[in-house]
Amino acid sequence: MSAGEQMKDLTETKQRLLQHYIEEGIASNSSVIDAFMKVPREEFVLPNMKDSAYDDTPLPIAFGQTISAPHYLAALK
Repeated sequence: MSAGEQMKDLTETKQRLLQHYIEEGIASNSSVIDAFMKVPREEFVLPNMKDSAYDDTPLPIAFGQTISAPHYLAALK
């Protein structure tokens, strides 16, 4: 898969996940929704975890830390 195809897949996955959060009432703040779409979560996870960037779970980052699950961030008000 080319880099462009991988980016398209991640964007589509991000959009589906956000739509689910909106439908479930998890994401309701327009500023948070906008930020969720603009910030590339895949750039904040370890390189081998990029394909999992939009799994709804915390993911490991450097120094034994984790990045929060997307639903937690989408619920911010």
